[in-house]
Amino acid sequence: QNDLHTTTNILTSDLASTCKTPFSAASADKEAVAECRTSDITLAEFKSLSGKMDAANKAGTTVAEYMNGTAGWRTDLYAANGGDLMTHAESIQLIKSLGAKFTPELKSTAVKMPYNGFSQADYAQKMINEYKAANIPAKDVFAQSFNLDDILYWIENEPEFGKQAVYLDNSYNRKDFDYNNPETFKPSMQELADKGVNYIAPPLFFLVTLEDGKMVPSAYAKSAKAAGLKLITWTLERSGPLKTGGGWYYQSMTEVIKGDGQMYELLDVLAKDVGVEGVFADWPATVSYYANCMGLK
Repeated sequence: QNDLHTTTNILTSDLASTCKTPFSAASADKEAVAECRTSDITLAEFKSLSGKMDAANKAGTTVAEYMNGTAGWRTDLYAANGGDLMTHAESIQLIKSLGAKFTPELKSTAVKMPYNGFSQADYAQKMINEYKAANIPAKDVFAQSFNLDDILYWIENEPEFGKQAVYLDNSYNRKDFDYNNPETFKPSMQELADKGVNYIAPPLFFLVTLEDGKMVPSAYAKSAKAAGLKLITWTLERSGPLKTGGGWYYQSMTEVIKGDGQMYELLDVLAKDVGVEGVFADWPATVSYYANCMGLK
């Protein structure tokens, strides 16, 4: 984890000296920067920190200004007193106590793997081991990763977890990728299915395109469904007010996005026409309201 500088109070604590990149103030020609990693501190030190909403003001000239980066359309109301940091195992117990299911993401490491003898496979296995140790049924866990090798590792070594592991698709990083051209899908949807992948999770704009000014399923969505892949998408509520078109997440439909209510139009197309299994959201009330209205589970 290399976001402690935006998700905790580390920059105002005695642990600021452990940061990989110490805070450097913004100036006329550069943004403020900092980078603080969990790999540079102990677990006890990590738990001594206080959590905050993930944000930074890159125009900040002081640590206080840098840390005060919450977007104006969000609120720190529930984060005002800071949050208790938890280990992954502790979070499992909390979520279990609430009767919820699990969608853990095996995050890309900031350090080169293997790290101190700890391999990528060890890392992937350790996450699953913590669910097994807590007696969590595999059917309640949707393990995620942007690294296809992690997904294939789970499919081979933890098949009960692997069969609903979620491959997070970041093909947008490839210049030759076009969500409306199946020839640019590498690997193809069928190749993923043949490897045992059952779930794929792209960003919102991969799944919807415009046809005569209306939102319709994209070639990506159709190809995934044709190969038998189940779709999950992300992230609703991440864009802020939609009156300016919705930004990155809405880039395939920007010209018709005029206001916040169209979030429900998109959700309706995703549910009824694309046929997604789920939608990640920063504010679950939106998707929960829709699901309740439509009788979805």
